[in-house]
Amino acid sequence: MPKIDSLFVTRLYRAALSEQGRGVDAQELLASCYSIAGDDEAGQAWCEENGYPGYTSYASLTDLPWRFPIFAELVRSLDAHVAAFAEDLGFDLGDKGLVLEDLWINILPEGGSHSSHIHPHSVISGTTYVAMPEDTSALKLEDPRLAMMMAAPPRRKDVGEALKSFVYLKPAVGEVLLWESWLRHEVPVNLSEEDRISVSFNYAWG
Repeated sequence: MPKIDSLFVTRLYRAALSEQGRGVDAQELLASCYSIAGDDEAGQAWCEENGYPGYTSYASLTDLPWRFPIFAELVRSLDAHVAAFAEDLGFDLGDKGLVLEDLWINILPEGGSHSSHIHPHSVISGTTYVAMPEDTSALKLEDPRLAMMMAAPPRRKDVGEALKSFVYLKPAVGEVLLWESWLRHEVPVNLSEEDRISVSFNYAWG
């Protein structure tokens, strides 16, 4: 009887934000995202210049936890989630922990998308979800080995999730997803008439 093991597993952390810390008021976070987007003229200009649909604070604001207490509370919860994930990954961090590198808002309107990308120079990346309309796009994760499968045939549609080339996840509002920053991911086109809103972040070592 052959023995088949799974090696070099890609880990994905998924939990309710409230499982770590005191939780975050969802309505206050939603209102804060819209308030910041409305006031951030530099961010609006960057989105227009770069053809980014909707709004992101990625290129304009680096101090959200200082500006809005709700984001400071959010970071306290994220710190605990990231520490738990780092423990699961078996990281030997020595005397330097994983620290928040950046945190930004994403508001994708109908027709908006975010193309496939990774997060260089970070260790753990992730997103927590503020508004997820019923018919909005999922998060698409790509098998990190895909580029090396030059001659591999396609896989059957009925293979288990661990063997798929792409995995689509539909997070709920108040949920947090974490992955190692080298994992390629994207947000397909938002087909909903309502905004898809999330807060993304990167953690670096030391």
